[in-house]
Amino acid sequence: MRSLVSLFVLSAAISSGAVLSYHVVGDDPGPWTPILSSVGFRPDAIGPAGIVVIRGASDIPAAQWIERANKGAFIVLEGGTPLSEELGFHATSRKIAVRSVQDARSPKLPIIWERALELPLYEVPAAARVFVRERWTGAPLIAGMRQGSGAILWMAVTPGTQGYERFPYLLQALCDLGLEAPYRSSRLWAFFDSSYRSRVDLDYFAERWRKSGISAIHVAAWHYYEPNAENDAYLKKLIEACHRRSISVYAWIELPHVSEKFWADHPEWREKTALQQDAQLDWRKLINLTNRDAFASVSHGVKDLIGRFDWDGVNLAELYFESLEGYANPARFTPMNADVRESFKKTGGFDPIELFQAGSPRNPAKDATGMRSFLEFRAELARRQQTEWMEVIESARKNKSMDLVLTHIDDRFDTRMHDLLGADTAKTLPLLEQHDFTFLIEDPATIWNLGPQRYTQIANRYQPLTPATGKLAIDINIVDRYQDVYPTKQQTGLELFELVHQASAAFPRVALYFENSLLNADLPLLASAGAVVDRVERMGNKLVIESKHGVGLPWKGPAMVDGRAWPIRAEGILWLPAGTHSVEAAVKDVPLRLLDFNGTLQAANTAPNGVEFAYQSNARAMALMERAVKSVEIDGAMVTPDVIGNVLLLPRGQHLVRVIAQDERK
Repeated sequence: MRSLVSLFVLSAAISSGAVLSYHVVGDDPGPWTPILSSVGFRPDAIGPAGIVVIRGASDIPAAQWIERANKGAFIVLEGGTPLSEELGFHATSRKIAVRSVQDARSPKLPIIWERALELPLYEVPAAARVFVRERWTGAPLIAGMRQGSGAILWMAVTPGTQGYERFPYLLQALCDLGLEAPYRSSRLWAFFDSSYRSRVDLDYFAERWRKSGISAIHVAAWHYYEPNAENDAYLKKLIEACHRRSISVYAWIELPHVSEKFWADHPEWREKTALQQDAQLDWRKLINLTNRDAFASVSHGVKDLIGRFDWDGVNLAELYFESLEGYANPARFTPMNADVRESFKKTGGFDPIELFQAGSPRNPAKDATGMRSFLEFRAELARRQQTEWMEVIESARKNKSMDLVLTHIDDRFDTRMHDLLGADTAKTLPLLEQHDFTFLIEDPATIWNLGPQRYTQIANRYQPLTPATGKLAIDINIVDRYQDVYPTKQQTGLELFELVHQASAAFPRVALYFENSLLNADLPLLASAGAVVDRVERMGNKLVIESKHGVGLPWKGPAMVDGRAWPIRAEGILWLPAGTHSVEAAVKDVPLRLLDFNGTLQAANTAPNGVEFAYQSNARAMALMERAVKSVEIDGAMVTPDVIGNVLLLPRGQHLVRVIAQDERK
């Protein structure tokens, strides 16, 4: 009887209705493993499967499947089968050609299939809610209905080979029927440009970001390079709103772009293209930082920018050259300013502008050796500039608890980036041994059309290059792609979740470019896509979870982790550090809870009227306490940390913290 009671207590502690596992009926799971695992569902999790996918005929009577749904299961049906017919999804004799579809969640979003299919026109039960229709006929393609405490979801055809080719919002449809993703991460980064959010409620957005699993925002700092009362007030309000919700804020710097005003005020320092035109390329207006006067001026301005605001870190991003067309497009090729040309002439023996003169013997069509010499010089110049500017940032953050990030284009997967942009990660990565920073790898636009598996391949190519793999991170560009891509131009829904999940499994940190491009439909599942759980198992009255970066588990009430009362818990979510941990329900609650934390939690315990926890963080760590605190000790010394509401701002590095509550819980 005790074991039955224990299982009941564990089931009650895991949030009501939580589904952890899935099962695909039949020998071929098809695309369902990447679909369901992208937000944390596992085929080998505890208990009977909460999601059952029936891909073909089933020997089990429909009444039994309905009973499973009544008890909380989510039954998913593919295509027209005797079972789907029995459940009310009837194929008519009419056929329709399907290429463009409309999702009720985002009716205006163009969703185009790469190949058209001829499908039967189906009739669906009157009680069913239609989620996806053929755009022109309105024929139902995905429909579902609640059934008891579970649901039944039907689709007219399989989701495809990779899972996201046809129905990007398939998981959202299941969520609309009551399904909840099983795990959460709170480790994502996102880029933020205030020009897209000039008149918004910053507190609302900060709250939304944190609920989406975002722990740091990288703010386009060039808008604030020159002091301006209105702009500065906006940025300070943004930083405060983020800090109140345990979100770090980084100064995102895009040298050699400095600012619009700096470009207008200093035409003498403008970068030049190979056609000797001012290098205003896309939105960036490039400055010649090889010039020592320009470098000194910008260096002073960057230090002032860092000092004026309460930043948690600096992101030195994309400090190399243009363009993705390389020397084939002289109108975009840089750097070709007088200082660079003179410097190369001293070592290379000729003016590199000759490389772009049609009648010149240096033209690559006649002699590729000269161009190869300049491209190698250019890559080395980019590395020197990165080193130089990292030293500037290091001096600026000397007395501040700030992180440093270097965002660098990948040249391991698409090796053309070395010649196109002057990028050479093999030469840049050794800087990790000299400086304390995160190396954020940006995959180039040339491979944005490739699938989620590329992130595992990219990670594998970087591991031999540096022993500091824990300092590597990956940047996913969520933007309209120039290639022919399907089903949507921008990554959304299942494609986005698979990208984020694969990247989170391959790298310790994932950044998203950018916050404004994340669609509202994706935000509720984004934190789950970033969660990586390697094993879930029930052992008696305990739930054993293994995760490489830590994870949030849906949970109600007090808990014990590894046999000890666990204080890191908010309403409905229990946070676990990396590794393998056992979780079980507890009878008594802890004296003080740590509700949210944006550092890397390593261990935690209760203390008399308080909590102890160990952490590591490259930037200041932010701890949201359940209520006001009386005292804080860090590494055994009493301190008075900065406090915003109930959020403690804690120093970067590795530390042990003891927090004592101001009063007993009533």
